[in-house]
Amino acid sequence: MNLKFIREDVKQMQAYVVQNAQGMLKLDAMENPFTLPAELQQKLGERLGKVAVNRYPGKQVQELKNALASYVDLPEGYGLVLGNGSDELISLLCLASAQTGGCVLAPEPGFVMYAMSAQLQGLKYVGVPLGNEFELPQEAMLAAIKEHHPAWVYLAYPNNPSANLWDKNTIQNLIAEVSTYGGWVVMDEAYQPFSSHSWLGEIRQDPVANQQVVLMRTLSKFGLAGVRIGYLVGPNALTLEIEKIRPPYNISVLNAECALFALEHQDVFAEQAGIIRVEREKMIAHLGSLKNTKAFKSQANMVLVRFMPALDASNTQDQEILHLNALRIYEGLKSKGIMVKNVSKMHVLLTGCLRLTVGTPAENQKLLSALDELCV
Repeated sequence: MNLKFIREDVKQMQAYVVQNAQGMLKLDAMENPFTLPAELQQKLGERLGKVAVNRYPGKQVQELKNALASYVDLPEGYGLVLGNGSDELISLLCLASAQTGGCVLAPEPGFVMYAMSAQLQGLKYVGVPLGNEFELPQEAMLAAIKEHHPAWVYLAYPNNPSANLWDKNTIQNLIAEVSTYGGWVVMDEAYQPFSSHSWLGEIRQDPVANQQVVLMRTLSKFGLAGVRIGYLVGPNALTLEIEKIRPPYNISVLNAECALFALEHQDVFAEQAGIIRVEREKMIAHLGSLKNTKAFKSQANMVLVRFMPALDASNTQDQEILHLNALRIYEGLKSKGIMVKNVSKMHVLLTGCLRLTVGTPAENQKLLSALDELCV
């Protein structure tokens, strides 16, 4: 087989791998663990059965945009772009960028699609390491921004996988610097339902200071991971440009109808998010009582945990011990039918870490009981 017309950089890449969790307690992908109540399942099924699947998407998609605009209370002068999850929106932003000398910048560790989308569109990617406690390093970020003038600076708020919110003053200073040369800061609020703060409030309070800020969200963490709906909120001048390159039928009629149904019953999903937030704090408290374990504070529906935190991840010998111990606990959970995410080798700051999704109360109890046995 001849692959000479396939890009060399693509052939060198690794595909995004989804863990096989069949038959497992799935706590690896930050999904909402709750299903729809039986009554709503029946209503949704009847509603989807009436959708004109023989027609291209049209009316439902515009209705969804209107519903989301109402849901977020869209600021005046702002527009909204729909994507097939946040992944497509990230790709569209890169696609819209000037290719010659174009650059994307983000703190690390962070969402892998920032770098991947930049590479696929021929843009330079610059990653800036976070602090030891996953804090946003203002001076290092400012220095990188001044040197590279990135078109897009991604700030996940809360961050994945560290699950923390960064200092507001630091973010404001970064926005001010990026704005001086016409770049954009993308506030990625994928985990907004579980967070105590949204940057949308800052945009409303001071629209001038935030005129080069784009807000990105998804309904995946809202409770619709399988529906694949993301949305971008930004000034009309920008969203009109992004709309030009958005595939005309990127949102299916079935996905749009599911999302509309969910927004009509948003109180059900808000209640689920409330349970998850309570469970998250219980989980963090329990993890903090375990031997040789450090659970980081979280504003998302996941908890990052470092095992054997007293060891030095910058030391090669300790690093290997940390990797092996994280793998031991990961495999131990897997043997008990529990799937979590081993992030120990994703970045040096994550050495010795696992990422745990917050599940239902019963699921969390099973996870914590298993960790009680393994963390001895």
